[in-house]
Amino acid sequence: MTAGPATDVFEEHRPVLTGVAYRMFGRVADAEDVVQEAWLRWSSAAREGVREPRAFLVRITTRLAIDRLGHLKSRREAYVGPWLPEPVVTDFGQAVPDAAERAVLADSASLAVLVVLESLSPLERAVFVLREAFGLPYAEIATALDRTEAAVRQLAVRARRHVDERKPRYDVDPGERRDLTERFLAAASGGSIEQLMALLAPDVRHVSDAGGKVKAARRVIETADKVGRFLATVSQEVGPDWDMRVAEFNDGPAVACFVGGKPDAFFQVEVWGGAIQCVYIVRNPDKLGGLSAV
Repeated sequence: MTAGPATDVFEEHRPVLTGVAYRMFGRVADAEDVVQEAWLRWSSAAREGVREPRAFLVRITTRLAIDRLGHLKSRREAYVGPWLPEPVVTDFGQAVPDAAERAVLADSASLAVLVVLESLSPLERAVFVLREAFGLPYAEIATALDRTEAAVRQLAVRARRHVDERKPRYDVDPGERRDLTERFLAAASGGSIEQLMALLAPDVRHVSDAGGKVKAARRVIETADKVGRFLATVSQEVGPDWDMRVAEFNDGPAVACFVGGKPDAFFQVEVWGGAIQCVYIVRNPDKLGGLSAV
């Protein structure tokens, strides 16, 4: 290998590794842990015979992520209430995001897709991420996962079919989505159930993730009437020390909520046909670190 020092080579490919790990876990801390472990493996490896560092590092990171997902299984099964990914800010204002931050901005890191990926097996998830998010050839994925190319193709078809069946299959104008997000914020903060109801689709869903650590609905709420009334009730708790800002997270507009200057909640909506189809709310304190970047 003719590249520079081990650190320089690793840092060059860190964005891809971060993107792979984040999509595998939907959580920044777990992704960072795996990337750090990949660095330790890389720094202690015999690198002289490595012709393609990127492929080598992706293979290490992916295998570490698959192993870690197995260890996390019991933790996920014991999770209190619905599970949602950790939001990642993609609106940096005047600042230019660094390479690692840009690595998680693509559509395959949207909340809706990450929620679906959570239902895949670790191998299916790895194949989907490497193929759909990063465009790796099947042969390279097969090497990374120590599987035959034929087996990888089967996993890819199964994962793609599963995602297509469950993720939203519609394109929404970004301006329309932001407009509905801002109107949703205005209606929710104003406590107007009539305004809220006017924005919600009849079969809208409300999904809250608090991890059992703070107050939130522990089951998915469905239908406009129930969701509207629930949100109207929640909005009554909004006080003068609340600060709500619309910003971009996971490649879509969202609402970051702060109480006394500290992150308290995250709201994001799925939109189709001029109405809100799903409301995601994250209140688990462990998943709100990214709000500080707003």
